Amino acid sequence: MADQIPNPDPAATGSAPAAPMPAAQSGPTINIGDEFGTAKRNLPPVKILLMATAGILILVGIGSFFQRAKPQGAGSLDSVTAVDLPGQNAVLVALTFTLRNSGEKSLWVHNIEGKLVTSSGESSGEAVSAMDFDRYYQAFPPLKANAQSALAPEDKLQPGQEIKRTVMVSFPVTLNAFDQRRSVSVIVQPYDQPVPVTLTK
Repeated sequence: MADQIPNPDPAATGSAPAAPMPAAQSGPTINIGDEFGTAKRNLPPVKILLMATAGILILVGIGSFFQRAKPQGAGSLDSVTAVDLPGQNAVLVALTFTLRNSGEKSLWVHNIEGKLVTSSGESSGEAVSAMDFDRYYQAFPPLKANAQSALAPEDKLQPGQEIKRTVMVSFPVTLNAFDQRRSVSVIVQPYDQPVPVTLTK
């Protein structure tokens, strides 16, 4: 049987006993379940975000309201004279109006048309050529009452200038339907302007 070697006695061997192992120290705990890269940690509270967004939208709305496009001109529709076009179920209307350039630059006329609103709907038509005015005045003398010289495409108004002009437009309605209209308008579309000048009576 093998000899058993007894544990040496520290006192017998003259060596100092081994120092006891220090106990594990407890430090601050880290909760790894709480992630710092989420919106909850990086963004302010939802209520503040909603209030800030609402404020921005209100400011944008106010700015858009004051910066919206406006007509470059203004005026009034002064006189409306209509005649029946025999056999055509239509009327020819002379519209005399005052037009004023209220902008800061010249107003160049690009297109002119009329719009009629009746109980059965809307209709529109382009203005007849100014070169045909005399022929229509001869065929329908009532159109000449209160008439002024024609407004034509490419006419120009200087800033602040005011003119009185007449346009003629044909609408596909009877004279009786025209007389019972809700409104009739002259629409002048200038070059380089998003909003036309509309004169209604």
